[in-house]
Amino acid sequence: MGIFDWFKEDDPQAAPLTPAAPTPVDISASLDSLEAKMRASDLSTAVVYRVERIATRLRETLPRMSNSGLTSVDQYSLIATATSYLPQTIGGYVRLPRDWADSRPVDAGRSSLLVLIDQLDLLAATVDKIYDAVIARDAQALIVQGKFLAEKFADATPASKPLAPVTTPATTLDLG
Repeated sequence: MGIFDWFKEDDPQAAPLTPAAPTPVDISASLDSLEAKMRASDLSTAVVYRVERIATRLRETLPRMSNSGLTSVDQYSLIATATSYLPQTIGGYVRLPRDWADSRPVDAGRSSLLVLIDQLDLLAATVDKIYDAVIARDAQALIVQGKFLAEKFADATPASKPLAPVTTPATTLDLG
């Protein structure tokens, strides 16, 4: 024990570390795990189709996220959808017995299945809007580049004088 150890404050309630943001590998693993659990469960084809559609759109959007110009709220929404919202939505439904979930009204006369489908449609619409914004930004960049090129090369006149026409010698011995 050194002299400076005497003066250090022992803080037994040190602030907990904030968990690191999920990496693309973490997000992909979350989607893979969800799809595997979904295949192992006896879910309606309507549910399976919607979850696969959302997962596909997330996989298409997430790699473009870093240079897409999305707001941090949109980025958070994509990551949270893949790692939290979608798994929790499916998990809540899977825990219910199938016959009960698919037939008993639980919300304004709707069964748990219909409630789940509405939630999945909402998630799909949100992910689609963010995907469209990302793609529109890429398309806008293409348009801007096209305008730049048009301005740069619209009046493409050579900077030097035109070259004299090339004449072909009559024979190989004719140099002149």
